[in-house]
Amino acid sequence: MTKLESKTPTYTLDWYIKWIASFFVLCGMTIRGTEGLQEYDLMFSTIGVFLWLIVSFLWNDRALILLNGIGLIFLIKNTITMWI
Repeated sequence: MTKLESKTPTYTLDWYIKWIASFFVLCGMTIRGTEGLQEYDLMFSTIGVFLWLIVSFLWNDRALILLNGIGLIFLIKNTITMWI
């Protein structure tokens, strides 16, 4: 069996941001659909997607920029809709 090795540098700024972003996205996904926790889901998901958008720009990855940019717009829209 071969060992999986990372192809990205470790302990760089983007490395820290992507792991923090992934933590926030997973927190949002964990509580998604739980009655009464929608605000927290949106908060965690928005923070995570925003941080992933930063990583996308650092990597200059247009697909990730598009995905996270549009995702962030949807999350912000849903947050505003929930509060109004």
